[in-house]
Amino acid sequence: MAKTMDAVTIARENIEAFNQGDKQLFGANLTSDTIYRELATGREAHGVDEVTNTGFSWRDAFPDARGEITNSFGSGDQIALQITWTGTQTGELVSPAGTIPATGKRVTIPACQVSKIRDGKIARTDHYFDLMTMLVQLGVTPAQQPV
Repeated sequence: MAKTMDAVTIARENIEAFNQGDKQLFGANLTSDTIYRELATGREAHGVDEVTNTGFSWRDAFPDARGEITNSFGSGDQIALQITWTGTQTGELVSPAGTIPATGKRVTIPACQVSKIRDGKIARTDHYFDLMTMLVQLGVTPAQQPV
């Protein structure tokens, strides 16, 4: 079992690899049988290449995408990161509802990633983020009015 601080460091390093656009480092932090799930979109990826490509597909739509970790905690090999994702949509975004053409709009999205670390690498990540907020900020879904 990983020590909590080591596991937090591994999870943080993976966000930083994404921020730097470093696919090689991002993939190096994953176990060969890693699993990534995006609960908001329903996407699930298995293995280093598929998980890396799924994660970096966001950079196709948001080339300046960046995750700021605002909180991290864990127990043993289980880690949770609170993240604020920001980026400007200058590329097409493939969504569950279809492809969204570039809007040129900037988004700020709250998120949480829960990861399991095994043998010093990320074995599983469940990524929870506010898809509705992102779609409203992109202007493709109207903001909900208070009742």
